[in-house]
Amino acid sequence: MLVGVPREIKTEENRVGMTLGSVRELVRAGHEAMVETGAAHRIGIDDEDYARAGARIAADAAEVFAKADMIVKVKEPQPEEIAMLREDQILFTYLHLAPDRKQTQGLIDSGCIAIAYETVTDDFGGLPLLAPMSEVAGRMAVQAGAHCLETEHGGRGILLGGVPGVRPGKVVVIGGGVVGTNAVLVANGFGAAVTVLDTSHRRLAELDLQFRSLIATRQSRADTIEQEVLDADLVIGAVLVPGAAAPKLVTSDMVRAMKRGSVIVDVAIDQGGCCETSRPTTHSDPSFVVDEVVHYCVANMPGAVARTSTLALNAATLPFICGLARDGGRDALLGDPHLLNGLNVHRGRLTHAAVAEAQDRDHVPAREALAA
Repeated sequence: MLVGVPREIKTEENRVGMTLGSVRELVRAGHEAMVETGAAHRIGIDDEDYARAGARIAADAAEVFAKADMIVKVKEPQPEEIAMLREDQILFTYLHLAPDRKQTQGLIDSGCIAIAYETVTDDFGGLPLLAPMSEVAGRMAVQAGAHCLETEHGGRGILLGGVPGVRPGKVVVIGGGVVGTNAVLVANGFGAAVTVLDTSHRRLAELDLQFRSLIATRQSRADTIEQEVLDADLVIGAVLVPGAAAPKLVTSDMVRAMKRGSVIVDVAIDQGGCCETSRPTTHSDPSFVVDEVVHYCVANMPGAVARTSTLALNAATLPFICGLARDGGRDALLGDPHLLNGLNVHRGRLTHAAVAEAQDRDHVPAREALAA
């Protein structure tokens, strides 16, 4: 199989679909790799490096899309990329379709086979291709929030760790999954006063044990969310419903009642955001203010540390890339129920129930679509 890696064109996205090591493994297995020129230049990997690893260098994205059997990316395809997709061509990348009807329709119309990193599962009920970027985003969320809390950036002028004689800032993390756990780890390391909310009592007990009671844990309900958000200096939205739009847990009324200069970092923005006042932003213009509350809602947070993120992501995606190249789309999907859960669109049909529900569309179960 010929696997194509185009340069990412989403604003300020410098990650790349495959590293040198991934290309080398693919070529060693008897497949071909084609990488668009300059695809990884910003993270210190040049065309000559890819050529030495065995890849062919394409002059532009059009060549990659025209020749490749499978396209491996990082972020969701932009409109000009969707226009280049072919029927039966495999697209393997983050999609985050639930809040994006236009992209969904474009993929349906293309006839491609679209597999989303964020809905591939594992034996433990986890999301192995989302986890590496969730780890990065969770750790970055505290860093970004601390920056926004500085007076110069509209914040309350709070140092999260405090100093002797001055209380530390309060960080409230909504969601105790991978993003939330990593946010708690860093916020606790900063010396902040940390509270985490989750709907699962078992998960709260695990976090309490993990952090040796150095944090506070609370059941996530409308009343407890409101209490904690209104008392917070920094709120981190770390909510995830796999494949679905994020629930709006922080209402506009809560935002209006928050402390002046407090900060919301909505990591769930890729799935529509968990705060009613959130909207996607970019690294060059990352924040905005609503009701005197600073909002940081960058939709590709790990892109700011693109080299680390690319290496972490590729370590997780490579086995699936090799499996798809070896077996072909249909057999690889039917042979691996976890990869099958990643199938969102197949030859003109929507195949993921959570996306269909979020967009009020019909869908065909993935296995049924493949059988047809």
